[in-house]
Amino acid sequence: LAALERQVFDFLGYQWAPILANFLHIIIVILGLFGTIQYRPRYIVVYAIWTAVWVTWNIFIICFYLEVGGLSKDSELLTFNISRHQSWWSENGPGCVRKEASMSGIKGLDNHSYISVIGCALEYRYIEVMHSSFQILIALVGFVYACYVVSVFTEEEDSFDFIGGFDPFPLYHVNEKPTNLLFKQTYLLLYPAGFSGMEIMNK
Repeated sequence: LAALERQVFDFLGYQWAPILANFLHIIIVILGLFGTIQYRPRYIVVYAIWTAVWVTWNIFIICFYLEVGGLSKDSELLTFNISRHQSWWSENGPGCVRKEASMSGIKGLDNHSYISVIGCALEYRYIEVMHSSFQILIALVGFVYACYVVSVFTEEEDSFDFIGGFDPFPLYHVNEKPTNLLFKQTYLLLYPAGFSGMEIMNK
């Protein structure tokens, strides 16, 4: 649900890189849930690996909006340089008032308007940082849970293998008939009923 919520607001802000990342994340989460329900440890392992990638991505988003390491929140990196859109929260955050001022008096900018945002209770970059931090927290919890589920499934499979649950035929065929029973069956085949002991001795 948190990923879907984030996807909606990234769509509103035309943030194409986060949109793609969120889409992949939703697919992997569905895959992990399917693996848990259907007892498919491999799918859960894929989800666990993806959580590491997802945490790395969200750390990058945090660094991007906090402008760490030469990154700039005003760059077009998240929109693949297709547009100059920013986060939807930059104009629609809590308390933000969006104003448009006509720029018709400036040469070359007729019929354009300047948009200013004032009164925001919380700057939009901190909202994005909180979103990413929450995603990291969920991913860490999901990673721990995925490792636990895989370990439980593995133990169940090992115990089932131990009692021969997955082997249609045993590797070694053990004859469970006692030796005296085998001797008795051989005797009856060689000397069918109707022969006395003396006849057998005479033969």
